[in-house]
Amino acid sequence: MTEAYPVTIYHNPDCGTSRNALAIIRAAGYAPAVVEYLKTGWTRDLLEALLSDMGLTVRALLREKGTPAAELGLLDPLVPDAAIIDAMLAHPILVNRPIVATPLGVKLCRPSEVVLTLLDHMPDRFTKEDGEVVML
Repeated sequence: MTEAYPVTIYHNPDCGTSRNALAIIRAAGYAPAVVEYLKTGWTRDLLEALLSDMGLTVRALLREKGTPAAELGLLDPLVPDAAIIDAMLAHPILVNRPIVATPLGVKLCRPSEVVLTLLDHMPDRFTKEDGEVVML
């Protein structure tokens, strides 16, 4: 199924939302390509392509919570996009997650249920880590 319908998730295993999105993908029967971006890092070309495909601004992809964004001065609205991308390349944790790419598009999957809009079939039901049941 993966070859016919490729799914890639840019994943942080320490993030509950990312774990839930990955579990939803797998519960739907997919074997996704899992990119642990904290280990692999980012390239400028990949980040710019993902931003373009998602239709997001760099600032919209910037993760503030649990990151050095404030310490690096990135929360100032006058900081240029190029400087934020440079910081994301140096500190991959600054990129919000999970990002999922499928033939239906690319999205920042927050909340994790957003991933369902990218799949061509769904699991019957899914229970998130916190016990919330997602009925489909």
